[in-house]
Amino acid sequence: MTRVGNFLRRTRLDEMPQFLSVLTGEMSLVGPRAERPELVAQFQKQIPFYRARLLVKPGLTGWAQINYGYVASVKETVVKLEYDLYYIKHRTLNMDFNIVLRTIGTVIRRTGR
Repeated sequence: MTRVGNFLRRTRLDEMPQFLSVLTGEMSLVGPRAERPELVAQFQKQIPFYRARLLVKPGLTGWAQINYGYVASVKETVVKLEYDLYYIKHRTLNMDFNIVLRTIGTVIRRTGR
């Protein structure tokens, strides 16, 4: 990773384009994280019910992000999907507010990836 890339990731400035998508209504502040279309197509073939996470707008942050973080395998993607489906089934304004507060804490403490 370059120094600039490392700085952008550390300060979360690399999230600005997605924040602009929230402002334009393409994304939600809270919801399952957006995935690249090629990964979505792959996961739909490999993971039952993966398509269900597409029932809501993707979010800048979400239940899976604050509870599980980044994934590197299909097996981990299945676990993260469980968090996404839990969020979709149980989402409330209070839950969204808690997710946002925990995300802000993560950004301030500069923890997480």
